[in-house]
Amino acid sequence: MTSKELKDRLWDAANALRGSVSAAQYKYPVLGLVFLKYISDTFEAQGDVIRGKLADPASDIFIDDDTLREESAAMFVEDKTFYESDNVFWVPEEARFQKLLDYSAQPDLPQKLDEAMRMIEKENTTLTGVLYRNYGRLELEAGKLGELMGIVAQLKFDPRNHGSRDVFGEVYEYFLGKFARMEGQRAGEFYTPKCVVETLVEVLAPFRGKIYDPACGSGGMFVQSAKFMEAHAGTLGKKGDLAIYGQELMAETRKLCKMNLAIHGLEGNIGKTYASTFTNDQHPTLRADFLLANPPFNISNWGGEKLEEDPRWAYGIPPKGNANFAWLQHMLARLSHKGRAGVVLANGSMSSQQSGEGAIREGMIKDDVVECMVALPGQLFSTAAIPVCLWFLSKDKKPGINGKADRSGQILFIDCRQMGTLIPGSRIQKELSEEEIQKIAQTYHRWRETDFSDGEDYQDEAGFCASVDLVGVEKHGFVLTPGRYVGANGIEADSVPFEEKMTELSSRLYVQMKETSMLDDVIRKNMEVLGYGE
Repeated sequence: MTSKELKDRLWDAANALRGSVSAAQYKYPVLGLVFLKYISDTFEAQGDVIRGKLADPASDIFIDDDTLREESAAMFVEDKTFYESDNVFWVPEEARFQKLLDYSAQPDLPQKLDEAMRMIEKENTTLTGVLYRNYGRLELEAGKLGELMGIVAQLKFDPRNHGSRDVFGEVYEYFLGKFARMEGQRAGEFYTPKCVVETLVEVLAPFRGKIYDPACGSGGMFVQSAKFMEAHAGTLGKKGDLAIYGQELMAETRKLCKMNLAIHGLEGNIGKTYASTFTNDQHPTLRADFLLANPPFNISNWGGEKLEEDPRWAYGIPPKGNANFAWLQHMLARLSHKGRAGVVLANGSMSSQQSGEGAIREGMIKDDVVECMVALPGQLFSTAAIPVCLWFLSKDKKPGINGKADRSGQILFIDCRQMGTLIPGSRIQKELSEEEIQKIAQTYHRWRETDFSDGEDYQDEAGFCASVDLVGVEKHGFVLTPGRYVGANGIEADSVPFEEKMTELSSRLYVQMKETSMLDDVIRKNMEVLGYGE
């Protein structure tokens, strides 16, 4: 089978066993079993690695005598230190996947799985509180859990085969994406469409330093960044050159992230606990070189009323009713002096004027920290009906580490609203092709003349991209909608897109309705004072 056929087959089989269990509830036990299979296979393969080292004359534990080597192997494969030294999780015998598979037809399998997860967490402190341990409470029909284990058992992993790890990681990410489509709006807590993540990574090109995601979900930004690093390992460095930092609000989503990192062989500091980035920042002293995020945008209950004096608000206090400009300012506060950020936000953030947002955006533009704006096509997100855009921020636009071209006082606008095609099998959700992602990324890299550019000169392209100085942006009232700058392409250059107009008008209407309600209360109280009340 091809990789896609394998993933499709596994998903169809696993989903067929779901019964009446919701996708939101079902994803944790399924992904938990995928992880258990991964660490079990890794553990067993490490035994072969240890035996191989004992027989290898170039190894520091080589033993020449055959009898002594066999005796030593029997001891070493049961010695936890030989696993920990190679960053392999220690899996107790009763917790290994194959051992549990032997009990797949037994009625107490759920309890055995819960105990297995407890034992693994006890032996590996980095997994404490991470694994799914509620199989005993899962409301699956009798025998379904054993069948699910049989499906996951089709995965095979050997750490000596690099491609095998990729298969495991791809299955995990594929399952996350499928669950996201099934869960719809709720899935925004843990999943960003892969093509959006790839676009962010290809533009930012993280290759060395600290990388940070303050709303990391299931860790997709980190995984894709590591893949980018591996693809350029021959010339720029290796995966270990990226130090991972993240934070996640939801406890269960944080567990998904830690498992995702482990499956991809990555280590990261995801904070001491799950918490709000605004009110309980887990990395207050961090200064990151790269920041990638798809934060929960347009949220109103972010704790703004408690943070009016927060030092992160360098450009103005964000409105209590919308966290968009709180996210942007938090990210700027966590960037190093050469750092760059890529952020997914609602389109309204590019033009909103209410509650001081316009003034904050103007301050950021005048301070020259806005580097590039990308308008994405609609329908990329199964989890958000409103159209979104990408903000790219930079603390340093001068020639140097971020590119040879001096782009001080300029902003690159890219309009991708005409891109994207429907995902096979979906009637509404679109995705960007690899060619489209590369076109976006190369436009940026040519503009900055980075090491990742294909060497061609940057040129404005009508209807797609334009480099505009800050005077030109000021003429448009510091609105950052790319369609206003790139010229006509089926959409008038100076028009505002319908979706953006609706978002802004809806926000204004909400504010006006709220003010009307307050005025009604005042009038009613005055009438009562005058004796005309009910």
